[in-house]
Amino acid sequence: MNPTVTARTLAVPGARLHYEVRGEGPLVALIGAPMNADSFAPLADLLAADHTVLTADPRGINRSSVDDPDADSTPEARADDLARLITHLDAGPGTVVGSSGGAVTALALAQARPELVHTVVAHEPPLGELLDDRDEIRANTADMIATHLAGDTTGAWRKFLAQANIFLPEPVFQEMFGGEREPRQVADEGFWFAHELRPTTCWQPDLAALRAVGTRIVIGIGEDSVGQFCERTSNALASALGIETTTFPGGHIGFVEDPAAFDTRLREVLSAS
Repeated sequence: MNPTVTARTLAVPGARLHYEVRGEGPLVALIGAPMNADSFAPLADLLAADHTVLTADPRGINRSSVDDPDADSTPEARADDLARLITHLDAGPGTVVGSSGGAVTALALAQARPELVHTVVAHEPPLGELLDDRDEIRANTADMIATHLAGDTTGAWRKFLAQANIFLPEPVFQEMFGGEREPRQVADEGFWFAHELRPTTCWQPDLAALRAVGTRIVIGIGEDSVGQFCERTSNALASALGIETTTFPGGHIGFVEDPAAFDTRLREVLSAS
């Protein structure tokens, strides 16, 4: 039986956040960027058996509106949003599981408000500034953003996937990015390319601060992500922090591909803390 989901909104500086809470017990926040709360719902339902699970739409995405649609969504702003949600629920300190850009949000939260989070599971954070070819990555990122802003959606996605080193068969690519698409999906994608992609991938973590905080940091990599951009960035971050990476089932979005397997592995990782 699925748990009861309570959906509410919270006003924060510059935005109004849509968030959802399910279950009872220790807090686990599941955070994406640009992925919204719906993407985490199957995993959240499983974790809610014995946890209070927080999910949310990041600012500017889906049901979370922003006051200024031209303002960037930075990791610092999203971390402050998450801090306000946790404080509003009076449920911390807790575990924050961040995926992709959400992993960057979680790391920014650990730097800024370590008292709110005792464990961060940063699953494949796309931190291009940690790589030796960062100049090329910045240039490619600027090019794909410009391509999208010029109206070439499929061209921008082809460039994005090429840099991510993710291969999609052409029929799958066309199904995902070609043809008729939902207006909300188009709007969210436009916001992400214009205002979230660059601030997230170009964010430079304060490595000394992350080493010094009492927060436990787990760097997760999907077992199917071998050779991909986010495997490289995750390995670079773990090396810089002097810790080992942790393998999770599936690929970059393993929690969507097989929520039950991801739930089992996540529980193993959290119980080892």
